[in-house]
Amino acid sequence: MTASDPAPLAEPRLSQLDAFLVELNHAAAKAILPLFRGEHGVTNKLERGFDPVTEADKGAERAIRALISERFPDHGVIGEEYGEDRPDAEFVWVLDPVDGTRAFIAGLPLWTTLIGLRFQGRPVLGSIGQPFLGETYIGHAGGSRLIGPGGTRPLKVRPCPDLGGALIATTDPEGCFNDAEMRAWRAVRKASRLARLGCDAYAYAMVAAGAMDLVVEAGLQAWDIDAAIPVIQGAGGLTTDWRGEPVGAHGGQIAIAGDPACLEAALTALRPAAA
Repeated sequence: MTASDPAPLAEPRLSQLDAFLVELNHAAAKAILPLFRGEHGVTNKLERGFDPVTEADKGAERAIRALISERFPDHGVIGEEYGEDRPDAEFVWVLDPVDGTRAFIAGLPLWTTLIGLRFQGRPVLGSIGQPFLGETYIGHAGGSRLIGPGGTRPLKVRPCPDLGGALIATTDPEGCFNDAEMRAWRAVRKASRLARLGCDAYAYAMVAAGAMDLVVEAGLQAWDIDAAIPVIQGAGGLTTDWRGEPVGAHGGQIAIAGDPACLEAALTALRPAAA
């Protein structure tokens, strides 16, 4: 079994945790939405450069952690804002309360709440939530679904065997890629039909929904990607590093695609820059 394969997590435990994941998204939304396009209390984590954090990031992670502690006190947590608590537990929640904080402080509804669950070290359940739009994308090995304003519907990636027809995305090539990674990205972009920037993890959801075909990122942390792996997998897609190998426990260089042929064409350009 590889690092990105689902560990065996039998029903009804999976259904119980899936329902709890929906609760966690509601708790996060309650903490975040009153601050979106309002007084969100932004501060900078860095002495040099700009890595913003807001009261929404902190409040949402506190709310998620409180529910986990109350309902599943034996579970571990890895979160962007408050660090690790029992990261070697059998069940570990991996949290990014506001992925895309720059979009959040700009008033753009492209930020998401990422909540993933590892079982025995492997991502098995995850969600990508965009509460301002009323959307929660949830997935596991048994399938993925969107809970949205129109109800609940299954998610399925779309075929795209030719990179030349692909709609692709990355967050910020100027800010996130080194020189070699930038050359690789430019080669992928040149070969594709259309590229969108600045979508953060919302682009992952669009691959799962069959609206986009490929996302290329670098420098990710575990909380940036863990939640997305089961959503993409449950929709029939793939998530690998730039060598085409399973994503490791600490993130890194990531490629997400709906079609294996599209992914392989992109990896041809990405592999020379693989770390």
